Amino acid sequence: MVTIIAALTNFGQSLAAIGMSLLYSVLAVFQAAFALVQSTIESILKLGQSITTLVLELFQGVFGFVFANFAAILVIGGVYYLYTLRQQGKGPKMLQKKRL
Repeated sequence: MVTIIAALTNFGQSLAAIGMSLLYSVLAVFQAAFALVQSTIESILKLGQSITTLVLELFQGVFGFVFANFAAILVIGGVYYLYTLRQQGKGPKMLQKKRL
């Protein structure tokens, strides 16, 4: 009788150990997913910081001043061009005026 009780106790402990291992595995998967999301967000923020640094360094000095003026002229010209296309009704469907 003692051997049957010992065997059942050992079996129960083994099942509990297997259950705990499965629980730890599921928690490890969630931790890995969280680490992936955290790493992705961190990388995106670092990319934005690098782009900001690049733009700020590019627009320094005389070359930066000239380049910034050309960029402003291009943006203003592009907006004016799209506006005139919209007024004439020749632009893409999303830019055309809605007629009632």
